[in-house]
Parts: sequence; C-alpha cells; structure tokens
Amino acid sequence: MKQARRKKVVRAGTTVEQMVRAIADMIVTGSIQPGEKLEEIALAARFDVSRTPVREALRELGAMGLVEREPNRSAVVTTVTEAYLHSMFEVMAELEGICAGLSAERMTVEERTALDIDHRSSIRLVQSGSPEDYSAYNTEFHNRIYRGAHNDHLLELVTQTRARLAPFRRAQFRLSGRLSKSFEEHGRIVTAILRGDGEAAGRAAREHVSIVSDASAVFAAHEVEHHQHEEGHAMGFKAAASDR
Repeated sequence: MKQARRKKVVRAGTTVEQMVRAIADMIVTGSIQPGEKLEEIALAARFDVSRTPVREALRELGAMGLVEREPNRSAVVTTVTEAYLHSMFEVMAELEGICAGLSAERMTVEERTALDIDHRSSIRLVQSGSPEDYSAYNTEFHNRIYRGAHNDHLLELVTQTRARLAPFRRAQFRLSGRLSKSFEEHGRIVTAILRGDGEAAGRAAREHVSIVSDASAVFAAHEVEHHQHEEGHAMGFKAAASDR
C-alpha cells in the first residue's frame, strides 16, 4: 500500500523549495502517513533530480518536524500530535500579535497604503476561489506585517516559526468558505493598523491565527480520516476478491 501512495505524488518542480512544499502537503493531507519511509532514490526519480537536493529537502522537512532521520537510515514521516501543533500555533499567535501591534505604531505611510491596497485587491482571489493563489497572497500579506514591525530579531523569529507551520496554514484554504473568512479577518487587522491602534491590531492578529489553527487542524484530521477510509475500503475489496 505504501508504494501505491507514493505513485500518487504529483510532481511539483525540481527546486528544493518546491519539493519541500509538495512533500509537506502530502504529509499534512495524509497521502504520506506517519512511519512511512522517504527513500532518497525514489524521491530523486519522482522529481527528476539528483540526490543532493533531495537530501536538502529532507533536512528542511526535518527542521519543520515533519520527518526524522537517524544516521545512515532513511527519513521517516513523524507523527505531529495535536498538542504539538497547538503549541506551535500558540507561539505563532503571540508573535503575529506583537508584529501587528508594532506595525500599527511603526509602519510608514507608504507601507500602510501598500498593505491596504493589497488587502482590498485580494477580494478578487476570494471571488475566483483559488486556494493556491490566495495562499501565495496570504504569505505576502503577513510578510508585510512582519516587516512593518521594523524589528529584525522579531522578523527572524516569526519567519522561522511560520516556516514550520506553512504546510498546515496552507491546508486551511481548502476548507469551504475559508477564503472569505480569512479576508474578513485580514480586514480587521488592516483597519486597526491604519488607525494606529496597536492593541486592537495585536488582538485581531492573535484571533486570526487562533482561527487558522482550528481550521488547519480540522482539515488535516478530515484528510487523514479520508485516506484511512480509502485504504480500508481498498483492503476490504482485495480481501473480498481473494475469497472469490
């Protein structure tokens, strides 16, 4: 069954970043399950690259906590517990709250204008219903707020934490109605920043990430259950066929 799941991998490019994103998304959605080995040779063939970028991709996945690897052994998909995921989102919420609060106080006029224009323009992505396009915009939206805090140390911390949560944050946008809700949540953050209300901006950002945490967990749980159901159905079908 593991080999069958591996064949379903959709090739997403040849760069390390693309491989990390593709593999991480498969882990989050349950296409690749905890305990499954990630063989370098098989991944290199799948993405049509040498083993060097595969090793780098696996290293980054390890830093995200999605895989673990012992010396001279294949990388293995880890089990990301609900408690651990919640703890990461909890820290993320506080970091984003600080960024938003400082942005409300420190953003230049040009930065505020750009943030507002980009937010208003993103309604087109909501209306088109494209999770991938909105996810890309969402990353830049939050990056603007991180940079707007004008604190290099904070920028480093929040960027590193976000990188570990990226696959889970992307997953939320596949839930029905999530794009429009995200847009509304962004609107509350932007409004507070434009008013220069640091307290309200921080509160809106923390609430937003808390909602993201819940939505991401719901999607991940649903997808894992779906794949487990498919596996059980397939095994039942094989058993029934062998009895004939």
